[in-house]
Amino acid sequence: MESLRKYGNLPFTVAVIHGGPGAPGEMAPVARELASGRGVLEPFQTKTTLEGQVLELKAVLEEHADLPVTLIGFSWGAMLSFIFTARYPQFVKKLIIIGSGPYEEKYAANIMKTRISRLGKEDLESLLRLTETLNNLSAKNRDKALCNFGKLMSKSDTYASLLQEDELLECNYKIFKGVWEEASKLRTSGKLLELGKNICCQVVAVHGNYDPHPFEGVRKPLSGILKDFRFILMQKCGHKPWIEREAKERFYEILKQEIQ
Repeated sequence: MESLRKYGNLPFTVAVIHGGPGAPGEMAPVARELASGRGVLEPFQTKTTLEGQVLELKAVLEEHADLPVTLIGFSWGAMLSFIFTARYPQFVKKLIIIGSGPYEEKYAANIMKTRISRLGKEDLESLLRLTETLNNLSAKNRDKALCNFGKLMSKSDTYASLLQEDELLECNYKIFKGVWEEASKLRTSGKLLELGKNICCQVVAVHGNYDPHPFEGVRKPLSGILKDFRFILMQKCGHKPWIEREAKERFYEILKQEIQ
């Protein structure tokens, strides 16, 4: 699998960072939309450790980007971008985080409960089967199970979805498990939020009001730790704004304004 896609023309001043971990390709529509008049990088995170992904992103930006860049992270990619910006503030001109997970553990408790409450009986049965597969150390189809799990969660995460092609290239359970276990410990310890003290650039958070990841878990912690922070709550919008019928147009207006 390729590890980087480029859109638009030189210089590459924007980079979009996918979620998952282990779910490359999903930011392609955003990269294409933003590439008119600017160069956009879409790097894929392939390493199975948090440190590995941070260094992998650093190497890609050093080689291909016109530094410092505007970094746009989605979901897990938002948290990775937050960590990266704290480690290498000289690389990032502005950080935009979309649908980020919460930055304190207390806000994460009800995410899955919210998702489950939105699923019907048939989907709940599918969720149970997929969870059993993902927890089975001897299962050989956990990559596929993770992909199907993600599709099921996307169904519960979306307010009013537009019909569009799924651009996810693959799912990698080994990457997901390795990176997320480390990131979860970082958040539980409080060290994730503390990293924000090292971020010097402006940070803009865009979050849907229907996103099961509670927006207060982003707005409250980050407003108390970041030097320059703005929060934009989008109405009638779930986890992934660019697939939302009611929010897509407004979402792109916001992004284009922020990266001018």
